[in-house]
Amino acid sequence: MSGQSNYDKHGPVTSDLHPVVYSALLGFVLLLVLAVWGFARDSYADYLLAIVSGFIFIFVAIPATLYLMARSQQDEQGGERGSFRDWRKGEFDTWQDQVKGTNAVIEILLPIAAIAIGMTAFAIVLYFTAPAA
Repeated sequence: MSGQSNYDKHGPVTSDLHPVVYSALLGFVLLLVLAVWGFARDSYADYLLAIVSGFIFIFVAIPATLYLMARSQQDEQGGERGSFRDWRKGEFDTWQDQVKGTNAVIEILLPIAAIAIGMTAFAIVLYFTAPAA
């Protein structure tokens, strides 16, 4: 979260995610929670879905808190945030290698996007095919 930003021959290199990526992650998580609640049919399922929603909330709250703390520290130190376009054209530094920012965004968002969109599709199918309770 508190990575460094420098330059190489291809452009800026950073190990920090852009705020747009965090916003997209949050959007997909919210879509997943809404889709999961599409499976609620009786009070027993509602109870379990409330527990799962609580776990998802904690799963999102901890990294979000760490991100906000790192961002406030960066603001205090006078760090600047560039545009998302510049970020994705640069290089993203991982512990193994450097990858293009666009590829990093795809690799980060693809798993949660697939799960959220797939679960939404299942919920829609269930809504139209399951008998009314």
